[in-house]
Amino acid sequence: MACEFDHPYPCTKILWSPDTRSGGARDLLATTGDYLRIWNVTDDGSGRGTLLHKREALLNNQNKNSEYCAPLTSFDWNETDPNIVGTSSIDTTCTIWDVTTQTARTQLIAHDREVFDLAFARGKDVFASVGADGSVRMFDLRSLEHSTIIYESPNLDPLLRLAWNKQDAHYLSTFMVDSRRTIILDIRMPSLPVVELGGHAGCVNATAWAPHSSCHLCTAGDDSQALIWDLSQMSKRPVEDPILAYNADGEINNLQWSKSQPDWVSIAFADKLQICKFLVRAVLQQFFFCFFSWCAHLHILLIASFLFL
Repeated sequence: MACEFDHPYPCTKILWSPDTRSGGARDLLATTGDYLRIWNVTDDGSGRGTLLHKREALLNNQNKNSEYCAPLTSFDWNETDPNIVGTSSIDTTCTIWDVTTQTARTQLIAHDREVFDLAFARGKDVFASVGADGSVRMFDLRSLEHSTIIYESPNLDPLLRLAWNKQDAHYLSTFMVDSRRTIILDIRMPSLPVVELGGHAGCVNATAWAPHSSCHLCTAGDDSQALIWDLSQMSKRPVEDPILAYNADGEINNLQWSKSQPDWVSIAFADKLQICKFLVRAVLQQFFFCFFSWCAHLHILLIASFLFL
């Protein structure tokens, strides 16, 4: 273990800063719980691979209309402008933070009930949120007077998480609480899902889009499975089965797809973290190899049939 530190309140999410402009001079880590905390992690110089941590910021999400600080359910770090962090809270608000000045740029009432998750689209201005009111809402930092409801779940069942496709910003994924299905949305066609993915025998707990592909998605759930889906043909026909599956030794509660090493996906279950290698490209290469082999075989059969006529 390289480093550990105490977190005064159960941590709801943890993310490394996506900032690469400093050449790795600062490794910033953010966590949410009672507050948004930002930590600076540095090498301790011992040569043993151990690290030191220092808290850089503690940002209070106190609602202007309340004397109490409402717990934070999730957050997202803007990849285009790493100075921007957005948080979601049970007090119905989303807050956009300026990391450098350690102040809130804006705080808005995003939903009618608790907000469970927030995610930025590609670029620095657009983000979406989901919550207990069963809606997916889209916001633009350049015009916060209005928001767009792009989806509402049947019976307004709570939506727990969402993930935005960073390769094709038209698509995002979400799922309802205690649901076995993952919903894929196209913001150009609000209200109706493009496709709903089954495949899980237990509740879905997490989804992640491939960082290197616009049409691959990983889902994980209580059935101990992590599934990789190919959505390249979802506008033409239903997507019924995943292209890859991995069975863990316990219910998977979270996952992350590596941006720098896109063949690797990390999953968390029980008290364990596993890093799995999903060779999506190898599967596609194998498909094309089998396809061309089948074509060649068919060509030989046709020639043989012709010779025996």
